[in-house]
Amino acid sequence: MILGRITGSVVSTIHHPIVDGRKLLMAERLDANGRPSGGYVIAVDAIGAGFGETVLILDEGNGARQILGDAEAPVRSIVVGIVDTVELEKR
Repeated sequence: MILGRITGSVVSTIHHPIVDGRKLLMAERLDANGRPSGGYVIAVDAIGAGFGETVLILDEGNGARQILGDAEAPVRSIVVGIVDTVELEKR
């Protein structure tokens, strides 16, 4: 799982049918403290996430395909949750 912040969307005119009617979102990777950690992920939106929201991204193809219900879907990353807070245990 990846913690990310939605920074934009990706639009394509030619794509696989599994993308029809679904948003592709660009998310900046975050560390556990909510700070940018470098890099980004493009993920299928499964929950209706919006710009600026902190999200949980499943970045494992088989799990993403299971959520979409299509074992052959060419998908690796999918947004599966909107994060309200992150609590870190003090050590």
